[in-house]
Amino acid sequence: MTSMKLAGINYKHEQSASWLKRSLLIGTILIGLSASFLFLTPPGERIRLFLADTFIATQHRDWAWIFVGVKKRDEMIQDVMQMSESNSIEKQDLNAITIQKHDGKIIDVQDIAGHGWVGKQMYVYDPRAIRVVVPSKVGQGETISSMVSRTGALAGINGGGFDDPQGLGNGFAPIGVIMSGGKILYTSVDGTVPQQVVAFDKSGKLIIGKYSIEELLDLHVTDAVSFYPRIIANGKPLPIVGDGLNPRTAIGQRADGVIIMIVIDGRQTKSIGASLKDVQELLLKEGCVNAGFLDGGASSEMVVGSELITHPSSRYGERRLPSGLLIFEHPDKINVPNIWEGVTHIDPGGAYDHPGYQAEHNK
Repeated sequence: MTSMKLAGINYKHEQSASWLKRSLLIGTILIGLSASFLFLTPPGERIRLFLADTFIATQHRDWAWIFVGVKKRDEMIQDVMQMSESNSIEKQDLNAITIQKHDGKIIDVQDIAGHGWVGKQMYVYDPRAIRVVVPSKVGQGETISSMVSRTGALAGINGGGFDDPQGLGNGFAPIGVIMSGGKILYTSVDGTVPQQVVAFDKSGKLIIGKYSIEELLDLHVTDAVSFYPRIIANGKPLPIVGDGLNPRTAIGQRADGVIIMIVIDGRQTKSIGASLKDVQELLLKEGCVNAGFLDGGASSEMVVGSELITHPSSRYGERRLPSGLLIFEHPDKINVPNIWEGVTHIDPGGAYDHPGYQAEHNK
C-alpha cells in the first residue's frame, strides 16, 4: 500500500514537472514570437515607436529605451523638445481676437469622444472669467475640487507643470511662472528669460508661446502658468511630433474670444488616452486660432460645481497641484495670495510624504 502511495506521489510530481516544462516551453516560444514580431517586422516597429512615444510624455520617459534602445529614445526626446521649442517662437497677432460680449451663461460643458478615448469639453464664453488659483497652504499643492470649493468658482481645470518626484510629488514646486491678478506669484528664472506660458491678458486674450516676464507685463498679462507644447498659432496648425496616447488637458481660443478647455481621460480601459494630433484636430474643428497644452497625465481633471466630472488616472484620485485655471462669476472679486512669498526652500515631496502611497504601504 505504501509503495502504491509513493508511486502515486511520484506520478503527480512527474505530471507537475511535465506541466511546468511545457508551460516554460510555451512561454519561451511566445516570447520569441512576440520579440520577432516587435523587432523584425514593420508593424512591430510601429508598435514599439508608439509605446516609446507614450512613455516619453510621462514621468517615466527613461523607460522608453525598453522599446527602442537608449540612442533612439534620446533622439525621440530631443525631437519632442525641439518641437515644443520651435512651436513657441512665433508671436501672436492679438488683433486676430475680438472679445465679444456673451449674455447669459458663462460656461457650457459637453461630452467628447474619439477613437479609444472619452473626455469633457468646456466652453467659457467670457475669457475674463478665468483666473489662475494656487494652493492655500504652504508646503503642499491642492486638488482642483478643493480650489473650486474653497473659492466658490463655477468650474476649473488643472494648470501648469511642477517638479514631481516618482509621480508622487506634493504639488508645491511649480515649474516656470505663475501669475494671478497681475501679480507674479512664482518664477523659476530671471524676468528676462523666456519661458513657455499659457496666459491671459487683461482683455481676456489667450497668449501661448515663449515669453519673458518682462514681455508678459508689457502685454498686460494678468494670469499665467507654464506648460507646452503650443499646437495652433494664429489660425494655423503647428507641426506635431509623436503619436503616444495619454490623458490630456488643453486650451484654445476662437476668434470671438470664446475659450475651449478640453480634458481627456487616459490609462483606463474605457479611455486609453489621446494623441497630441487628436487634440489639435479637435481644437481646429472648434475654430481655435491659438491653442496649447496644460499639464497632462495623472494631473488632468475637470471640476464643475461640486463634481469632478472626469476620471484622473492616478490610483490615488485627484492630485495635489500648484495651480488651476478656475472660472468665476465675479472674477474681479477674487484675491489670490502669494503662497510662495518668503519661502526660501521648496520641497517637491515624493513617496516618503505622499498620503495615498504611505497609507497603501503601511497597512
